[in-house]
Amino acid sequence: MLISIVTPSYNQAHFLEETIQSVLSQDYPHIEYLVVDGGSTDETGNIIKKYEDRLAWWTSEKDGGQTDAINKGFARARGDVLAWINSDDTYEPRAVAAAAKYFQEHPNVGMVYGDCNYINGSGRLIGKFKSSQTNYRLLRQGYTRIPQQTMFFRAELWKQIGPLDPSFYFAMDYDLWTRIAARTEIKYVPQTWANFRLHTSGKSILADDRCWPEMMRVHYRDGGSFFSVIVAKYYIRKLMAPIWNWRRRRMLKVESKVSRLWNSNERSQEDAAQSRWTPW
Repeated sequence: MLISIVTPSYNQAHFLEETIQSVLSQDYPHIEYLVVDGGSTDETGNIIKKYEDRLAWWTSEKDGGQTDAINKGFARARGDVLAWINSDDTYEPRAVAAAAKYFQEHPNVGMVYGDCNYINGSGRLIGKFKSSQTNYRLLRQGYTRIPQQTMFFRAELWKQIGPLDPSFYFAMDYDLWTRIAARTEIKYVPQTWANFRLHTSGKSILADDRCWPEMMRVHYRDGGSFFSVIVAKYYIRKLMAPIWNWRRRRMLKVESKVSRLWNSNERSQEDAAQSRWTPW
């Protein structure tokens, strides 16, 4: 079973190499890895070239954004199973093998996903994504509980319902999940498969307010009523969003300070040790 993984990228050189390494270090032998960069102006190109002999395909050219980049990668993918991992997130060891094993043992399941850690800009664990089993009915009510970083789905479904809608900036994954769940069974596997990086320049922090309006587009497009659970959740979240976003940004600032202090302390200890053992 060949698994094709796409990484969309744009000016994320600070994190990209760690993402690439997390894919290439997987112990599953049948991985096709594609990196689609939007013409970055930082060191992204040099990082990709460092690993290009291990990539199935890569490009660096102007595109229409993340959704367009993912579509471009999947258009070239040859795998039986597809996934994408963003350029600031990472896989846990053995994640791909675990997903492949689940597909092989459950031929009627079209999509699987697992648990996910929250990490900060330095890669330090700061929390846990609360994953749980969901389905088409619950998705339509706004109960996602799917960390995109852990999602794998069968390529035959992509041929039926792809590509991603390029008009979506944030909720293209939610749109895809609902379309997949309407056709097949999706399953949650209680194993930690990935790490979701929260940092001040990430989309989840800068543009979180665009997620739920796009989810509402999916709801109404598919015949949803104004008098529904997801609409009620939308207006509640709209009222609470400023508080939640403030708390999230505050948490990241605190984590950033802790990381700087931690790194500074480690360097001080290393310098002290070197001073003790360096001959005069």
